Amino acid sequence: MAEVVLNNVIKKYGETQVIHGVDLHVEDGEFCVFVGPSGCGKSTLLRMIAGLEITTGGSMNIGARDVTAMDPAERGVAMVFQTYALYPHMTVAENMGFGLKMTGHPKEEVARKVAEASRILKLDDYLARKPKALSGGQRQRVAIGRAIVRGPDVFLFDEPLSNLDAELRVEMRVEIARLHREIGATMIYVTHDQVEAMTLADKIVVLRAGRIEQVGAPLDLYRDPDNKFVAGFIGSPAMNFISGKVTGPGHVEAPGLGAAVPVGMQLPPAGSKVTLGLRPQNLEIDPAGNSHRVEMTEALGGVSFLHLTAPNGEKLVIEAKGDTVIKPATMVGLRFDPAHLLGFDAVSEKRLR
Repeated sequence: MAEVVLNNVIKKYGETQVIHGVDLHVEDGEFCVFVGPSGCGKSTLLRMIAGLEITTGGSMNIGARDVTAMDPAERGVAMVFQTYALYPHMTVAENMGFGLKMTGHPKEEVARKVAEASRILKLDDYLARKPKALSGGQRQRVAIGRAIVRGPDVFLFDEPLSNLDAELRVEMRVEIARLHREIGATMIYVTHDQVEAMTLADKIVVLRAGRIEQVGAPLDLYRDPDNKFVAGFIGSPAMNFISGKVTGPGHVEAPGLGAAVPVGMQLPPAGSKVTLGLRPQNLEIDPAGNSHRVEMTEALGGVSFLHLTAPNGEKLVIEAKGDTVIKPATMVGLRFDPAHLLGFDAVSEKRLR
């Protein structure tokens, strides 16, 4: 296994630059997840590590080797694609062992490595089947098995679960997490689903427009985001953002919350605009109030999401435990602990601390 180090990595298509000087260190054996909205550059960066995209500038190391100009086959990586990319005329065993067969490995070695990968992925009952006789989750396990038999230094996953239904995505998340624990490999995983990122990652890399916004452990990013973008992207439902104006030291006028609120952060001068952030689970309904209008309730059984409109028209979401349901058009108030508020500069969107 090996660490992955990117130094000022750049990618251009003609005059258009899509990756802007990325610096990143993925530790040996770490599970690193690239996350961000569509078009942020996460798949492009993964393909650059794989050697499927030429690196325009900067350098890239896997272990002790500079792989910046190396062909994909020389980098010691194996990639699992969103589309499985299985050969339909081959059995599961043949698909998994094909890469080793093509590089001249002895049949006995191929059979041994396929058997070991099959054991890890619980595919023993399917080795003689062809892909058309498999479910989506089984096909993805075969694609992962094909990567395992190669014994790579680094595993690369490009949105491998996006073609699966919700139940299978949960099942495969558990399988991939178990696989990482069992083989201890360095893994880099791309997804747009921040729930996948939170549940799988040792380290999350949040990308926007080809730049890294923040790197850290999942709960560190959730609890201590550096800017408004990361705060809004990490967490489901997303953080509520409320516009405000500084009225004095430690106080912000925030009509979306119904009042002026005390805050425990360093604020800009009085009159400055700021944005306050409050997660849905840190808001509560005050039935005695009448400041906010209930628009709808998403009752999911164990939890309900209440969608409200504030007096100034801002939208808020409250996460309530149990099967709380409040009829649309009902007027309610809000309760919250100001200690849970985060602050962001209204212009730069950087965190106020």
